[in-house]
Amino acid sequence: MSDLKLNLGCGDTRLAGYVNVDKYGTFGPDIVADLEVVPWPFEESSVADVQLIHALEHMGQTTESFLNIMRELYRVCRHGARITIKVPHPRSDGYLGDPTHVRPITPNVLSLFSMEENRTFIERGWPNTRLAMHLNVDFRMLSIVYAPTPRWHHKLASGEVTNQQVMEAMESQNNVIDEIAMVLEVVKGAA
Repeated sequence: MSDLKLNLGCGDTRLAGYVNVDKYGTFGPDIVADLEVVPWPFEESSVADVQLIHALEHMGQTTESFLNIMRELYRVCRHGARITIKVPHPRSDGYLGDPTHVRPITPNVLSLFSMEENRTFIERGWPNTRLAMHLNVDFRMLSIVYAPTPRWHHKLASGEVTNQQVMEAMESQNNVIDEIAMVLEVVKGAA
């Protein structure tokens, strides 16, 4: 079983024990590669762990490009591989203020790439696009963590608001959540 670990779109954040990959050689990645160009220089089912830390929101400006990235991510990962994705919340100034952010990445977006979620969409008659079925990929969401902005973190810590109130505010207000951290698991057939 492969133990290859990738830090994709690493920028200046190099991780020990990972192959650090970035489009630009500015900060000395191990591999310079444009991840919007497929195929990637990795064998099928060879990757056990992927880190996409403030990277995925910079990729896939067109739908075709984004879907190719997700398809390629699935191709290179082995069954059971873990993918950690950290992105700015799309209603945060951190997301809105950076012209290189081309696509909001949310749990709802990533649910489109889950076979289990796609079956739920069908069973419930929901119109959500069944991207897992269209692309023959399957990413299972293992965890979602929302990091509040300092202002909302202080309100939460002081007891001024509850977690539920923060989640409700997140749905309708800007600058409630700074970052979303999600962990996916790759689901493939036996060996």
